[in-house]
Amino acid sequence: MPPAPEPPYLAQGTVTPYAKSELIRQRLWTFVQATVFRFSPPRAHAFRARLLRLFGANIPAPGQVVVFASVRVYFPWKLTLEPRAMLGRHVNVYNLGPVILRRGANVSQSVHLCAGSHDYTRWSMPLVTRPIEIGANAWIAADCFVGPGVTIGELAVIGARSVVVRDQPARMVCAGHPCRPLRPRPDPT
Repeated sequence: MPPAPEPPYLAQGTVTPYAKSELIRQRLWTFVQATVFRFSPPRAHAFRARLLRLFGANIPAPGQVVVFASVRVYFPWKLTLEPRAMLGRHVNVYNLGPVILRRGANVSQSVHLCAGSHDYTRWSMPLVTRPIEIGANAWIAADCFVGPGVTIGELAVIGARSVVVRDQPARMVCAGHPCRPLRPRPDPT
């Protein structure tokens, strides 16, 4: 009697969506990030921005952004930092899709920006990516999770430890699990 066929299981038949050259480039970046980037002097923000740019990040003014040494970026070539944008300590930029920080956008410590997930309706669980955009002068407070496809409007405030899975409007203070608008944000003085 032949053996019974194996029942289906999650990730059955999964294949990487990335070309071998892109995977090699990502591994090289991982090495540079774990050494030169990580152990650079604390105030060497422009140096770290230039390293990201060397690996393909879109950073038009490296001397005008803040990128801490403990930041983790998965694919530099899918990252855009406009002038005065900031990635705080221990921010994880899991940018399987594009991540864009507009002018003056501020991402505080330990935020997780996740621009990818999986299609759980299929056994092979293929990768699904969608861009994240943080609007001009928006502030993402500590320990937030921002999921794939989210746009945060200009001057929005996202409260600490919020889980952001939907777009958040401009000029609003938003917070919660899931994150939602709470009240208008007054103009900064």
